[in-house]
Amino acid sequence: MGRIVSSITDGKGFDLLLVGLTMVFLLALAGVPLVYNVVMSFQQVDMFNLSTFSRPFAGFSNYVEVVSQPEFWLIIRNTAIFVFGSIGGQFVFGFALALFFMLKFPFASTIRGLFLVSWVMPGLVVGALWGWILAGDFGVLNAILKGIGLIDNTMFWKSDPSLAIWAVTIANIWLGLAFNMMLLSVGLAGISQDLYEAAELDGANGFQRFSTITLPMMRSTIGAVLALGLIYTLQQFDLFPAITEGGPANSSNVAQYWAWQWSFQLFDFAKGATVSVMMLVFVLFASLVYVWSTRHEVRG
Repeated sequence: MGRIVSSITDGKGFDLLLVGLTMVFLLALAGVPLVYNVVMSFQQVDMFNLSTFSRPFAGFSNYVEVVSQPEFWLIIRNTAIFVFGSIGGQFVFGFALALFFMLKFPFASTIRGLFLVSWVMPGLVVGALWGWILAGDFGVLNAILKGIGLIDNTMFWKSDPSLAIWAVTIANIWLGLAFNMMLLSVGLAGISQDLYEAAELDGANGFQRFSTITLPMMRSTIGAVLALGLIYTLQQFDLFPAITEGGPANSSNVAQYWAWQWSFQLFDFAKGATVSVMMLVFVLFASLVYVWSTRHEVRG
């Protein structure tokens, strides 16, 4: 013990002190709530026994009841549309913008900086903004689509059951677009221009340079962007109460908002914890797949 203290005081073990404090911080603010949430999912917890630790053990009955709900598969479908639609849209448009801003033209840095405004805005503000854009009678989106002749009738984005989940997905794509563009721009900046010049001298066209140089060199960056996009999208909550509130008739409800409804509208905290744990298992599985693929790539 004395050696550890003396090592820290003379500066040689300062890095160990920082790592140790970080681990304590993560354990206190992430590990303990995580374990508490998992334990709660196996108990019967309501507003009468929430403040106590004397709760009946429920086993897997909470999981069975959640899966047995009539809206369960609809919410799973909506969550899949929201997650994969958001990740795909953010990645495709973010990659396109990152490639575009690699070109040299006046005010490129200034314009790229303006795109970051959407990323730093609070989710509720973005939700209120897109709630106005997507409004049926006076929404900006309908006005634009009618002006360019793409639609003739008013589209009720927020109240049409077939459109509501896509309305929130569009808003989330816009919200995460700048984050994807920023990360992908960093990856593109790390590719040597000599590779492009050599390929151009060999007669490769733009698509060939993109497919044989850009994509292979960006593989690890793309994997990180998609993995982070999955985690951040499953954490996105603010857009739903601001735009659709999960309606109409659960047509835009997703797992994270459903967990909140169980806990703070129905006051069944055990069911809310159960949905959260199910989401956590999915995120951990996707993260393990990503880690395994990157390790496999490095070994290969």
